[in-house]
Amino acid sequence: MMNSSADIVIFTDEPGWHGRQLETWFTENGFQTKCASLSECRIEVTGEASGIWIPGFDGRLPDGAFVRGVPGGSLEEIVLRLDYLHQLAVLGRPVFNSGRTIERTVDKGMTSLLLRNNDIPTPKTFVSESAEEVKNYVHSELGSGRTLVKKPLFGSQGRGLRWIKNPSDLSYVLPGEVVYLQEFIETGGGPFCDCRVMVVDGEAIAAMERSSHHWITNRALGAECRPIRLQENLAHIAQRAAAAVGAEYAGVDLLCSPSGQWMVTEVNGIPAWRGLQRATGVDVTALLGRAFLSRLLKGPAF
Repeated sequence: MMNSSADIVIFTDEPGWHGRQLETWFTENGFQTKCASLSECRIEVTGEASGIWIPGFDGRLPDGAFVRGVPGGSLEEIVLRLDYLHQLAVLGRPVFNSGRTIERTVDKGMTSLLLRNNDIPTPKTFVSESAEEVKNYVHSELGSGRTLVKKPLFGSQGRGLRWIKNPSDLSYVLPGEVVYLQEFIETGGGPFCDCRVMVVDGEAIAAMERSSHHWITNRALGAECRPIRLQENLAHIAQRAAAAVGAEYAGVDLLCSPSGQWMVTEVNGIPAWRGLQRATGVDVTALLGRAFLSRLLKGPAF
């Protein structure tokens, strides 16, 4: 057990299983924690105040922040919530993951660009705000025998995905909507499946396969999870993907094509790990806690 008077904020709207796991682990290791929503923070530039007011801290700043959730909202709301994370880092408080990492991973378009710039295998991707260009691209891809997956540019847990197999599947595109399309990767016969690898501090620590009779294989939507061996090539690609977005911890989603090529489909900067921890037996909470504390204890107050 470590002894410290440090206060840690866990940014989350609803602590749930993950928040409780983190609170318990930090408490058992001698640290005080409070959960707070970024939507309840505010800026106060008055007197000698730090500029940021966080619920539960009586005007003080926490010694570090573990980010478990950034609430959705308007562009202004999201920018303001990320401002808090950026400013905490400027003031020397470790933020895990950083605001910059979250910006890179919440925006699937930016994630795809960073994967491409770092030569990390990823499905063919097209993003545009032009409805005409999107329709032309879809017709071209479908005509070449490929199908596509339409994803919200900002989104998680498999919500809002659509499998584009016919031009009519795009009939609901709204004027001015940014459309993100990935090539649908066939993974062979049997149930649909993909892989989630957790990377912490640059190291792949555990992996699981998610399988479902539905083509969306997120655990939150009922997919079955089973542990798989962290093959060297799988771990290497996941670690490179996390590094490409600057993530201190990440959930990397991959598909294996029939030819055996692992391809990164998404990098999650605020990943859940309940299913992974239960499936593999790896104490992900403890590994995350130790990685966070390694940054916290390097700070000027320690």
